[in-house]
Amino acid sequence: MAGGGALTTHVTEHKKGGLGELAATAISGNDITSSCLYVSALAILQAGSLAPVVLLLVAGVLFLFRSIYAEVVGALPLNGGAYNALLNTTSKFHASIAACLTILSYMATAVISANEAMHYGARVWSGLPIIEATVLLLVAFMGLTILGISDSARVAIGIFVVHICSLTLLAVVGGVYVAINGLSVFGANLTTPPPNGIGSALFFGFAAALLGISGFESSSNFVEEQAEGVFEKTLRNMWLAVTVFNPGMALLALALVPVADVGQHQEALLAHLGDVAGGPTLSFWISVDAVVVLSGAVLTSFIGVNGLVRRMALDRCLPPFLLVTNRRGVTHRILIAFGVL
Repeated sequence: MAGGGALTTHVTEHKKGGLGELAATAISGNDITSSCLYVSALAILQAGSLAPVVLLLVAGVLFLFRSIYAEVVGALPLNGGAYNALLNTTSKFHASIAACLTILSYMATAVISANEAMHYGARVWSGLPIIEATVLLLVAFMGLTILGISDSARVAIGIFVVHICSLTLLAVVGGVYVAINGLSVFGANLTTPPPNGIGSALFFGFAAALLGISGFESSSNFVEEQAEGVFEKTLRNMWLAVTVFNPGMALLALALVPVADVGQHQEALLAHLGDVAGGPTLSFWISVDAVVVLSGAVLTSFIGVNGLVRRMALDRCLPPFLLVTNRRGVTHRILIAFGVL
């Protein structure tokens, strides 16, 4: 009876209000859409000219998974994502293992996104100390999330809108460049055999392309903070973004840069595409956008892990002292612990 009462309370709070579609999509979308800044290069390095194909295959898998995830989380709209689903279908032990892996995933996302952001930042600010700047960025976004999810959501919306506009601008300018200069580079790339054969290229390319859907699970980890009916819309919006931009950027890269040269620009491929298609100004803008949106992915990690760990502490999988809140109602001890880790 106690468990049922708790479930009813959570569902009621979820339905009363919360984050709207744009805010919830932005928080998760900054993570998943920032992936095209690095996943295009990774997919091309592994799959060559088959990179757009493997990225579309990932989008297809995500489409099938989307309906399952929507149904499960819709039936149990509680923070925790995979942990919550397994908790209600298997045992607390197995659910806790999934939760630990999710926390490790968030740690990797936060650190890698912050580090990639600073690599793009080094193209804008020469001499930028990468490691020190990475740590400073992590601390800054820890502080932002401690202020509360509403303030975080406003920042996330601004980042998301600018990023989508920047990717669209790059696609348009790149398309015009290709229309004027022809498809000679693209044709040469198509005739270049995939590394290690077609089978290996598809397999390893698909594995690399899976990095492009990192962040899809984030929305379920703060579903209680979303307004009723928003969660399923966030899944749809993220799927559309992944399906359009990830293969699209890979196609643009194949049309502008020889496959053999992609490795030289792996850490900032989209900025290089901007330089080829639009010159230093566009390259500078894409670099700035990359810094901002990859920083948004750090924000997503903090928000996602906060919802997950709070849920685990409520279930007594983690110490209850993590549930202490500050004056803004934020479980700041979770955020500080994650930031320190």
